[in-house]
Amino acid sequence: MGDETIYGANVGTHRVIDALTTLAFDYPRRAAYFESELESLLIMARQEGLDPSKPVGSFAGAMGLGQFMPSSFLKYAVDFDGNGRVDLWDPEDAIGSIAHYFASFGWKSGEPVVAHARVMGLEAESLKSGFDTRYTFEDLAARGIRPEGRAAMDGEVSFLVLSTLQGNDYRIGYPNFYVITRYNHSTYYAMAVYELGQ
Repeated sequence: MGDETIYGANVGTHRVIDALTTLAFDYPRRAAYFESELESLLIMARQEGLDPSKPVGSFAGAMGLGQFMPSSFLKYAVDFDGNGRVDLWDPEDAIGSIAHYFASFGWKSGEPVVAHARVMGLEAESLKSGFDTRYTFEDLAARGIRPEGRAAMDGEVSFLVLSTLQGNDYRIGYPNFYVITRYNHSTYYAMAVYELGQ
């Protein structure tokens, strides 16, 4: 919520139905996607007993404190406060829905998200990096890359290189880091979410 809407301070001002209709019928490159989202909005409105012209959100049709697209609403939104309605503009439902989204993509409570990496040698500079890379700890260690302060885990991790004013910042992304990128496919986005969470 912090990354998407500054904790609800900016949920958008566009009527979602207008945004989706415009993009569905006047943006040929992604028309099929936005037509599907428009259909999901109408289904959502019927299920929730809402006037489909009332929800407001981003210029792309994302809604609520967590900026769910209508299809994500249908798949992941939950009535976390138990009042019989799903309201993504309500903090409890929004937090519960974001948690449900993460859980659906494999979030493991109590597991690490990301760790600083100690890099020895020059091989890291030529190694492919990003949230979608997959390495074992043995692969990384053989290239002079080790996590700082965390024990290695079984399974695969990502090697992350973040460009900063002070130079490259090397990190190891655990499976929970990858889960964050299901919300937005960006290493920097996931780091911002993680750091806000800290």
